Amino acid sequence: MALRIISGIIGIAIAAFVIQYGGAPFAIFAILLSLIAWHEYSDAFRRVGIVTTYIFGALTLIILLCCAWLGNIEEIFAVMTLSMIAILLITVILRGTTRPTDAAVSIAGTLYIGLPFAHLIFLRFLADEPLPGEQVTTIKDIAANGSTLVNEFNLGEVTNLLPSFDFGLTANIDAGSALIWILFACTWASDIFAYFVGSFFGSHKLASAISPGKTIEGFLGSIIGTIFTAIVVGTIIFGLPFIKMATAGFIIAIAATLGDLTESVLKRFTGIKDSGIFLPGHGGVLDRFDSIFFTAPIFYYYILLMGIA
Repeated sequence: MALRIISGIIGIAIAAFVIQYGGAPFAIFAILLSLIAWHEYSDAFRRVGIVTTYIFGALTLIILLCCAWLGNIEEIFAVMTLSMIAILLITVILRGTTRPTDAAVSIAGTLYIGLPFAHLIFLRFLADEPLPGEQVTTIKDIAANGSTLVNEFNLGEVTNLLPSFDFGLTANIDAGSALIWILFACTWASDIFAYFVGSFFGSHKLASAISPGKTIEGFLGSIIGTIFTAIVVGTIIFGLPFIKMATAGFIIAIAATLGDLTESVLKRFTGIKDSGIFLPGHGGVLDRFDSIFFTAPIFYYYILLMGIA
């Protein structure tokens, strides 16, 4: 337990630094985490006789996340397409194997790991980095943005009937950093509330064939707890719209549960308990980021869709 607490504190301290600092440290740390996750992923499937294109997959992740760091969307699609072709050629021509499983698992792994980390980078750098002399975009700036896709479809009158709250505290924090904190806080809350509510009140299995420990009661607790966290962090601390943050909490709770179940399927298939030892007492990167793999892309597109940033 002591090791778990110490490693957790160290992990949170490092995460806080790279999130707040942003820039190169955040992007480089995301790349390092993706490579560790790829190693865990490849090692897990190797246990069941599936051999990934290990070196080429790692190279693909590095290039993919560097493109995300530079904000080059078109290049990301090019990397994904060319890597898919290359992996198929490597497994068929260079290895001379007739098993498509190796190629399929390799392609799926680079997308499963690479795209979520790319969206984390997108979210952190969502506000344009300032030129010398320009002011950094803060969370207060995007909190005042009233433009939404809903209003574009002339449904603004309906949303105006919803209650409006202004609990926002003074927060001049970098906009990208604030959005990352909202995402992480909500994702962590989803796991925590699901665990404790499920432990005390859970009696109906959610997906017994995949994860016997998960219950419907825990899932409902996750939704309520994540909505509450989104309102506290997003609205009360950072001043973002109440309804939009409550909705974000609901969506993140569902995405986090699906992400957790997806990794449970992978671990059950490969016969492992933990994906690695990245954080002693907590497991590997795949264990710690399984929910983030789903919540990061969904939260990013939700932010854009609702005109929050």
